[in-house]
Amino acid sequence: MLWNTSSVKTASIQQEKVRTNDEPATVVRELVLRARAAQRVADGWSQARTDEVVMAAGWAIVEPARNRALAEIAVRDTGLGNVADKIAKNRRKTMGLLRDLQHARSVGVIAEDRERGIIEIARPVGVVAAITPSTNPGATPANNIINALKGRNAIVLAPSPKGYSTLALLLDYVHAELDRVGAPRDLVQALPAPIRREQTFELMRQADLVVATGSQTNVKAAYSSGTPALGVGAGNVSVIVDETADVKAAAERIASSKTFDNATSCSSENAVIAVEAVYGPLVEALAAEGGVLLSPDETRALERTMFAGGKLSPAFIAQSAPAIASLAGLARAALQQARFLMVAQTGVGPEHPFSGEKLAPVLALYRVPDFAAAATLAGRLLDYQGAGHSVGLHSRDDDRALELGLTLPVCRVIVNQAHCFATGGSFDNALPFSLSMGCGTWGGNSLSDNLSYRHFLNITTVVRPLPPESVHEPTEDELFGAWRRKFGT
Repeated sequence: MLWNTSSVKTASIQQEKVRTNDEPATVVRELVLRARAAQRVADGWSQARTDEVVMAAGWAIVEPARNRALAEIAVRDTGLGNVADKIAKNRRKTMGLLRDLQHARSVGVIAEDRERGIIEIARPVGVVAAITPSTNPGATPANNIINALKGRNAIVLAPSPKGYSTLALLLDYVHAELDRVGAPRDLVQALPAPIRREQTFELMRQADLVVATGSQTNVKAAYSSGTPALGVGAGNVSVIVDETADVKAAAERIASSKTFDNATSCSSENAVIAVEAVYGPLVEALAAEGGVLLSPDETRALERTMFAGGKLSPAFIAQSAPAIASLAGLARAALQQARFLMVAQTGVGPEHPFSGEKLAPVLALYRVPDFAAAATLAGRLLDYQGAGHSVGLHSRDDDRALELGLTLPVCRVIVNQAHCFATGGSFDNALPFSLSMGCGTWGGNSLSDNLSYRHFLNITTVVRPLPPESVHEPTEDELFGAWRRKFGT
């Protein structure tokens, strides 16, 4: 079956029942009331029925023709990334999430510990408000929709203005699949066009839970909305390549990650920190993977244009390496075939803009004498931008990953993997599939793990008394004895 992207013009997201000229509170109230009515229906579903609806929402984006249509309209209307990688991302992220959810319990009793007298019961949170970015206008909303439905919730999405058309089409597909399985359409809704900040903020206030992915402005607004919120922090991933690393494999992984979808992912490497012993071979290996090292003059020219006025220019975000070179006025022939650009750096901070997140296939290169210096530099980069997110390591020394985890302000240490594929869950690691990575208190977030269906649940605990033989109230000496013997009474 072929799906026509022109259906966006009449997409269900327009929702003729919603009057877009009304006050934001009125527009949002109508959406939320309808969502609550639909959620009351879902509240009575069994696990089997819930999973049928989850699979329906997944098929809405995985079906190949629809996936392609969503990818094409996303690139056309946002100008970010490329179609082939968006197709791969939509499929991989959704298939991975559905794999994670396939046998997960989210209805009724989900855990029981008879010895401790504890029973856990999953309950819906209600109506979820999901704020989604233009960088992943199909994959992120689909991820949020599936997680929300897994918990028998309703969801109202607030896309970025550039991502509106993609979400409109996705919503048409989701509604078609909900119709197929006989589930209420109003379980999945979105704010009407044009997307206005006032309506987005009002949605945050009226919902039961806010999930915010994208700009830190939206994340901060979510946390200050008065509604329980899950927001994620900014990325600025650095990856360390030490003297024990398989340099060729590291270069292949870094290149594949850095170039995927023109580096739209917050998990793409922004800086490579190489110890002196492997710096030269690593640069050669990265060049063999399509990286082009800019000269000092070229680097200065790129900095002047890419960070005009001291801020990252939107014109450079998620563009191809040749397009970025052209925007910067760089005409060297090798740049027209580059997969990604490399810029040698020494400094960190606002005066060194390449040390921050670039959301483009531009990779900062740092040379350090040893692993200790590499870890210190990674910490400085995180302190500047991206605290809490993640760091990568290419090494054969297992102890070094643990050292980074014990000392750096990060929630994930990604070892010997292509970072942007691994940090959001992968079929070859045990992280849950997600497009939203919590950064803990380091990144100003309330979660430090990957956003998953469990964040869309309330958990009720039934507590029974322990059998008398297992009840023990400790004595003062049992608790304080060793401490008092060491420090005195």
